[in-house]
Amino acid sequence: MGRKKKLEMEIINPNAVGIDIGSKSHFVAVGQVLDDVQEFGVYAEDLEAICRHLKEYGITSVAMESTGDYWQNLFTELIKHEFEVILCNGKFTKHAKGKKTDVKDACWIQKLHSLGLLTSSFLPDETTEILRTYCRQRTGLINQASGASRKMQKYLKFLNFRLDVVVKDVCGLTGLKIIEDICNGNLNPVSLAEHRHYNCRKSKEEIAKALVGNNREDFLFGLNQEFEAYRFYQKQIKTCDKKIEKFIKEELKKTPDKLKIKTTDKPYKRANKNAPEIKNFNQVAYQFFNGVDLLAIEGLSHATVLSIISEIGPAGFKKFKSSKEFVSWLRLAPNNKISGGKVLSSKVPKGSNRLKIALRQAANAIGNLKDSTPLSDFFKRIAFRKGRQAAVSATARKLGVIIWTMITKRVPYQPPKEYLFLDQKRKLKLITRIK
Repeated sequence: MGRKKKLEMEIINPNAVGIDIGSKSHFVAVGQVLDDVQEFGVYAEDLEAICRHLKEYGITSVAMESTGDYWQNLFTELIKHEFEVILCNGKFTKHAKGKKTDVKDACWIQKLHSLGLLTSSFLPDETTEILRTYCRQRTGLINQASGASRKMQKYLKFLNFRLDVVVKDVCGLTGLKIIEDICNGNLNPVSLAEHRHYNCRKSKEEIAKALVGNNREDFLFGLNQEFEAYRFYQKQIKTCDKKIEKFIKEELKKTPDKLKIKTTDKPYKRANKNAPEIKNFNQVAYQFFNGVDLLAIEGLSHATVLSIISEIGPAGFKKFKSSKEFVSWLRLAPNNKISGGKVLSSKVPKGSNRLKIALRQAANAIGNLKDSTPLSDFFKRIAFRKGRQAAVSATARKLGVIIWTMITKRVPYQPPKEYLFLDQKRKLKLITRIK
């Protein structure tokens, strides 16, 4: 009877620890024995106690899951005490067979990390992280303002004020003035129609017809409440914009050379009502990326560039070795599953981050362009063969590759030669033959 083989894997991180993050307690495993696991609380003194505990055992490297928001304070404390921290996705630390407990999870994370089987998630630099907080707060306020806008429209319909029929945007210049006057007690349709902006397509007479309502007091109360909420959110958004502008300009002042570079004006890049109110944002973005003009790309709006600045930042692109790695992190690249030389699946992985959503919105805007551009032609070719959803994903991926190349290699946007459709190619061949 042969002797059993004993295979051992090489220890990559000998002084490693695994931490199972929880809402009320953290489990710290310095070894594989259950007695090596110790439970700590989540208060500030408990986090300091964890760091002291790790130093006693000579720990240099720490691995933990990115569980909700509970990891952030411990992560900051560990970095402050100069530990190497690996923050990994929970799907890479799934527990092996058997009963699942917090103690066993901590031991399992420690084992995987000591064998070098865990990779760290992307984390932005401190400047980008601060800016990201401001921008995400702004996005949340925009969503809340959008909710208040929808409720205003609901109460207007209940009152039979069909403002949505005669005005393109209820929260535009004409709509908001009319709603404000209604909330102030003016229910005269003719008087309300006087607030018509000169750009409005409908006449004052037609607007007056649409504003003959039932004037129910309960619906008027609801409309007034939602209008006040909408104005409050708009005020908060403007405060966020001032804070973002101040922070970016303070960062630019740290490198005076960036303030000297200038780019061309782009009057065709129109800012909608949700765009950040930052003065001369075209120049600010150009200077922030140290001479890389992202707004030169068709389809990229002010909001898209602000998402790139706040979600990854100029320094974040350097953490990705190639454009393929970057778009894979964005989950815009096909996830090829191959077995026996056969491709079983090539779908784009599930999941979205804010930067992916911003690029998909930009890709959708490219698909709506009336003028023929290299990117819009690419979008139409994919949409013709595979549908619009596939075209949005493919164009967003192409945008990711273009942006990564521009920032890391510091090259301007150089679109390829204009795409020629089949009939155009035939005409070109015919002209060359005649010549």
